[in-house]
Amino acid sequence: MHHKLATLFYLLIFSFLFLLSCSPTSQTLQTTFYIYRFDPPAFVEFSEDFQSIDEIPFSIPVNCGLFDVFPAPIGKYLLIELSCPNGQTVLFLDASSSLSAGSGSTMQPVTDSDSHFLAWTSDGKAAYLKVDSLGNARILRVETNGKHKDMDIIGWTYDLASKPNSNDFLFTFSRGLGSGSELYFTQNNGRDAKVLYSDPFNYISYARFSPDASQIAFIKIPDSQTPFTVGELWVMDVDGSEPHKLADADAGHGYAANWSPDGTRIAFVKRENAEDESANQSSDSLISNIYLVNVAGGELTQVTHFRNGRVETPHWSPAGNTLAFTTVLNGRMEVQIADIDSGQIRSLMTESTCCPAWMRK
Repeated sequence: MHHKLATLFYLLIFSFLFLLSCSPTSQTLQTTFYIYRFDPPAFVEFSEDFQSIDEIPFSIPVNCGLFDVFPAPIGKYLLIELSCPNGQTVLFLDASSSLSAGSGSTMQPVTDSDSHFLAWTSDGKAAYLKVDSLGNARILRVETNGKHKDMDIIGWTYDLASKPNSNDFLFTFSRGLGSGSELYFTQNNGRDAKVLYSDPFNYISYARFSPDASQIAFIKIPDSQTPFTVGELWVMDVDGSEPHKLADADAGHGYAANWSPDGTRIAFVKRENAEDESANQSSDSLISNIYLVNVAGGELTQVTHFRNGRVETPHWSPAGNTLAFTTVLNGRMEVQIADIDSGQIRSLMTESTCCPAWMRK
């Protein structure tokens, strides 16, 4: 009898472990890399050794321009933000489509007003959008199936960042020119919020959690009427303590600084022609490069060495060994990749491209 009970017990344990090993949570996520090619228009998928292997046809709507592309932190969706005559417009693109399957499936969650992307939720199942920015501005949490709900967050919010593996998030707002900005940490889907940091002289922009959520990096943009200025990259502990400057950084163009997957370094854009007054007014005059800063010691490493044109937001590969970014030279956009260990930098295609996106799905 005892022998039969013991046998049954071990069978139950074995069955449980077998089911656990087959559960979705134990599956290995596949890393996928896309860039957008303007002609012929499509999102091009690349293999691990950066060979093009598939395409998702996508044409930019007439009278609109491609503002940027934001991949979900996990899952199959790309969020596409367009600049259109009536304001910004957001689309969800199902990246599980391919050239062989036909045009990618898209969905526009907000159709009655302008919509601006703020952040994905950490699970990749929804995105935070700012809508009706010139009227009754409000923040929505929009699921990839189009369902949405209003968030109890001030409509002056212009930046938001989700905490890794959590429903908590940061949001930043300003009461207007000359008022500076305030950074809040919120829990319980926005219902409980507390101020982490305020600055009466700068806009706090692109606040981002470190991968382990122990620190927050952000860029300070001077609160002035100058469109494009030199700002500062700062970092602080997650409770708002120990804020300190890491480096000078480009400000005003919308280039976020991004943490390396191991949390030891931050990649950011630095303006090279800080004394050029024309670059304060026109992005065409900007000369910039990508740098890395060691978070613990503050040491800087220059990644790109362009003497003309500009680079845009650098994006880390999930493995942390490659940076992908868009360059703009004489009005032409091109995606390039930098191998962090060797320093080698190369283009991926001869055609005009933009908007690199790493995905895990």
